[in-house]
Amino acid sequence: MTDFPLQGIRVVSLGQAVSAPFCTRQLADMGADVIKVERPNGGDFARDYDGALNGLSAYFAWLNRGKRSIVLDLKDDFDRTVCLKLIKRADVFVHNFSPGAIERLGFGYDPLSELNPRLIWCGISGYGADGPYRDKKAYDLLIQAEAGIISLTGTPDAPAKVGVSIADIAAGLYAYSSILAALFKRERTGAGEQIDISMLECLTEWMMPPIHVWQGTGQIPQRAGMRHNMIMPYGVFPCQGGAVNFAIQNDREWARFCDRVLQRPELAQDMRFVTNDVRVKHRVELERIIEDIFSTLAKADILKRLDEADIARSVVNDVVDVVNHPQLAARKRWTEVQSAYGPLQTLLPPHNLASIVPNMGDVPEPGQHTQQILDELED
Repeated sequence: MTDFPLQGIRVVSLGQAVSAPFCTRQLADMGADVIKVERPNGGDFARDYDGALNGLSAYFAWLNRGKRSIVLDLKDDFDRTVCLKLIKRADVFVHNFSPGAIERLGFGYDPLSELNPRLIWCGISGYGADGPYRDKKAYDLLIQAEAGIISLTGTPDAPAKVGVSIADIAAGLYAYSSILAALFKRERTGAGEQIDISMLECLTEWMMPPIHVWQGTGQIPQRAGMRHNMIMPYGVFPCQGGAVNFAIQNDREWARFCDRVLQRPELAQDMRFVTNDVRVKHRVELERIIEDIFSTLAKADILKRLDEADIARSVVNDVVDVVNHPQLAARKRWTEVQSAYGPLQTLLPPHNLASIVPNMGDVPEPGQHTQQILDELED
């Protein structure tokens, strides 16, 4: 039997949708016993997002494998008592209810820490447990907008949201890492911890480079489509037969790019382009020069030149391309998990501890483990 890093750690999760389930799935992957508390009449509403996997929600399958599901009505006194018994025996409690709602149910930090002083209590919300925005509803699109991500994403003509739920994912990962830190602290002190994760704060942390640019220069980086708004040249450029995607990271690479790809070595010394800072300021002129040169070259020739100059490049893949990606296949990243809807192909999580194969458990049905968990409470 595999000795997982979090084996013996019990987690009670009042998580729904994405952020808290993503956090607790990481814990389950590393061997924690995650008890997912679901509401009656359908469970986690993410179960109804879609039916892409033979009737099973793609989101739910991704976020909830390896957990045990118990159905409890937290407004019912008996079921609340059951949940409190579970929490009393738990190491970690995670929720993404709104701050006021969790306290009204009696699951705020203060009463639960009195019940279980070693408990690590983690709440995920849109804006945090206090402040004027505390009670605002928060979904991924709304937080991407509030944090300024959308203002920097898309083309100069049209802003866009990121195509995956980055606010939820960021909050889930910060919650996960904070819980690991709190578990490590508890090993030394014996004391539990309160963790307050704000989706807004997670994404504004990621906004710090453009914020620092504005603080230092008074200039706000502008949307650049499939190019970079702070590094130049970096992104997708058209050519004969398609387009190429490449990235210049420093002035040494820029000089090689000018010499061996553009075959215009003098551009590396042009005062408009000699450093990244001035290249960004003169991006329109530089983009026009690159596009003019690339318009005369076949895609295969440009790719050959980029490789010979050791310039980083990639392909702009779609979903099918990613599923069939040779690197994922070579590293044996695909595996299978079970569900009531049949076996599912999924990726191993990227924890990649050399001695540990992650716990790839089944996707639970609503309340599948209710009786099993109730029986354990009698032990």
